[in-house]
Amino acid sequence: MLNEIYQECETQMKGSIEHMRNTFKTLRTGKVTTQVLDGIRVDYYGTPTPLDQVGSVLATDATTITVSPWEKNLLNAIESAIAKANIGVNPNNDGDQIKLFFPPMTVEQRQDSVKKMKGMGEDAKVSVRNDRRKSNDQIKKLEKDKEITQDDSKSAQERIQKITDKYIDEIDKIIKEKEQEILKV
Repeated sequence: MLNEIYQECETQMKGSIEHMRNTFKTLRTGKVTTQVLDGIRVDYYGTPTPLDQVGSVLATDATTITVSPWEKNLLNAIESAIAKANIGVNPNNDGDQIKLFFPPMTVEQRQDSVKKMKGMGEDAKVSVRNDRRKSNDQIKKLEKDKEITQDDSKSAQERIQKITDKYIDEIDKIIKEKEQEILKV
């Protein structure tokens, strides 16, 4: 019973870290990646469709992304969707494809990215702490229902705290690595 609670807690905390890593992909670092466009949806015959499902999205070099739609009539829809997304660049439509030219990041932009990234890290820590609270509540309920002893409850909560500490440390490590990556010129 307690082992199930431990496993569920670890699964939830791993999910929080995975979510944080995925949100980091939307941040701009020194080299542009196509993930900055992941959240953009294009109106494809009345259905909001992810950009990478209506054309090919390629990072042609460190500062340029090219979007080539599979249907030429989508060029204007893609252009307006990118403009609405406010990703920091204006789309350039040449009639065949859309090019996004990202200027090199300034020190201020890098620091702003680090600030956003740390906020995402804090959100992940809050999520991990919520997972801890939920697991501890389950343990306390077992104790209240006389399914485990008070000593078992105390040691189980200590184990949950050790699991929590492990994942908080992992989040801090990931944040530190990502910060170095962003600030590296």
